Amino acid sequence: MQENIALTVAPTEQSAGAPSIALALGAGGARGFAHIPVIEALDELGIRPTVIAGSSMGAIIGAGMAAGMTGKEIRDYTVQTIGHRGTVANRLWSLGPSTMRDAVGGFKLGQFNLERILKAFLPEAIPADFSQLGIPLKVIATDYYGQCEVVCESGDLYEALSASAAIPALFMPIHRDGRLMIDGGIFNPVPYDHLIGQADIVVGVDVIGGPETTGSFVPNRIDSLFGATQLLMQSNVALKMKLCQPDLYLRPEVNAFRVMDLLKARQIIESNEAIKDRFKRDLEARIEDLVRR
Repeated sequence: MQENIALTVAPTEQSAGAPSIALALGAGGARGFAHIPVIEALDELGIRPTVIAGSSMGAIIGAGMAAGMTGKEIRDYTVQTIGHRGTVANRLWSLGPSTMRDAVGGFKLGQFNLERILKAFLPEAIPADFSQLGIPLKVIATDYYGQCEVVCESGDLYEALSASAAIPALFMPIHRDGRLMIDGGIFNPVPYDHLIGQADIVVGVDVIGGPETTGSFVPNRIDSLFGATQLLMQSNVALKMKLCQPDLYLRPEVNAFRVMDLLKARQIIESNEAIKDRFKRDLEARIEDLVRR
């Protein structure tokens, strides 16, 4: 693992003086796997962000990158674990100490203990504390009773990731610093605003998507809940874009996938391969423009 990380970092060291990049990875549940080709594109350019911000699944994927994992390593790990039905079942079963039901907090919607689940599924490369990350990471969560967003940058990393990804009505809220936290995407689905002024180029990746339908299909209750939440997130982003914008804003193709299509990790990643070349061209053009100035 360390050898692979060293090979990834080396090109960045050779590009000393090049414009700095900050990366914001947005919320979207399983659609967040579309962030992985974006990270691979940065790897292929020999670029590591100077700071990363993430909401929900974007925070989880961002933590892997901040810990030093390459895009390929994140892809391989995701497909081999989350994208494999047998592995998912085995890891859930191993949660212990008593029964899988007790370990995850029950089998009813809203009772799943996300922190326990993340500890069972995330790679060992992701450390327990923010201080052990190689790249600064801003994890966005929502303070339920405080009615505001919270930016987590220190302390228990798994607790912060769990808070950021605690989708209401699916996972239990997380207690952190005496506050009750839920999904960071509720208040800030693409947190690029926290990176403005912290790098020469700010990149935002939006995987919110939206309900895909012919116009006559009536969704079930869960799809209705997630679809309505996506529409609210899109409204939030549209308003924020009027106030400030990142230098590059990417929208991978994710509408064909549901928020909880975790077992379709491979399909989600592979369906967004084309974004890599487009992103690299746009980023290189932006870098060249800054260098000429």
